[in-house]
Amino acid sequence: MKFTISRENFLQPLQLVSGAVERRHTLPILSNVLIKVSEGALWLTGTDLEVELISSIKLEDEFSEGEITVPAKKLFDICRGLSEGTQINFSLDGNKAIIRAGRGRYTLSTLSASDYPNLEDWEGEAEFEVSGANLKHLIDSVSFSMAQQDVRYYLNGMSLETEENLVRTVATDGHRLALCRLEYTAASLPARQVIIPRKGVLEISRLIEDDDKLLKIQIGANHIRMFSTEFIFTSKLVDGRFPDYRRVLPKESDKAILASKGVLKDAFSRAAILSNEKFRGVRLNISSGELKITANNPEQEEAEEIVDIDYQGDSLEIGFNVAYLIDVLNSINSNNVKINLMDANSSALIEDADDDAALYVIMPMRL
Repeated sequence: MKFTISRENFLQPLQLVSGAVERRHTLPILSNVLIKVSEGALWLTGTDLEVELISSIKLEDEFSEGEITVPAKKLFDICRGLSEGTQINFSLDGNKAIIRAGRGRYTLSTLSASDYPNLEDWEGEAEFEVSGANLKHLIDSVSFSMAQQDVRYYLNGMSLETEENLVRTVATDGHRLALCRLEYTAASLPARQVIIPRKGVLEISRLIEDDDKLLKIQIGANHIRMFSTEFIFTSKLVDGRFPDYRRVLPKESDKAILASKGVLKDAFSRAAILSNEKFRGVRLNISSGELKITANNPEQEEAEEIVDIDYQGDSLEIGFNVAYLIDVLNSINSNNVKINLMDANSSALIEDADDDAALYVIMPMRL
């Protein structure tokens, strides 16, 4: 097996698949990238048994077919350190990989490609196409609400739902919930709900561009796969049942606040500086036309911010985790935000004032 390729052409797919490689793993081969030459193309594969990334590039120069695995990080660091325009010659010598570039020569250890764990073949039960921009919006609007290492393992990921003419993403950590939906008019979709694990969600968000290029999504019984012109990404699904989020969406909110997103975010960010570092609580005092934000900490320090709002109604005092509020405001695109409230013990429903595609629910705090 051998091939010749320019540094730039090799570095891009190598960097792409390296995101799936687990650097600290009990199985040494999972620190490796699978390199395969077949049918005039170079195929690179990285996996950690949970997600798998495959990228390919057409070979223009002389090559011979074969496959091998080499340490992913070392290979990437070598290629990244080469000067632009360098030609890389890759070949095998017994159980070693030889990389020649300019006047340099590097010898890497290898492990057999036959031992490399590929995710098993499976049939897609649902399939649809979506632009990179729409998929990125669906993911980035909710991913910050995913749990991290929660014992309720089904919260450590994102729910992806399809039904007729709708694609919906939902994430929750038990204290807050984010929901985003996309009207899908290209076809009628089957009703499916799957949970993509946290690593898979973050990897998809890293891979896709905010553009109009179409991506094909396949959902199977235990996996989800995404096809792009640059890569094929596969992730295992979380085996669990996602909570019925419809039950926590506030339905009887009778107080609606309209405010400038930027003004509100800046006020919360300043107040957060003097909030309790552990609990991050802020108190909101809402009255006609005005919102007062206060925060304090065990050092007896205090912050107070007053913001003009569009609100006519009864006064209300309620507490929230300020980090959750800032996360929501960061994910809203328009200049204005709408906050729906009922009383001091009920969750807040926050949405973009100009677009109801995304909804955010935050539970109150006792301060």
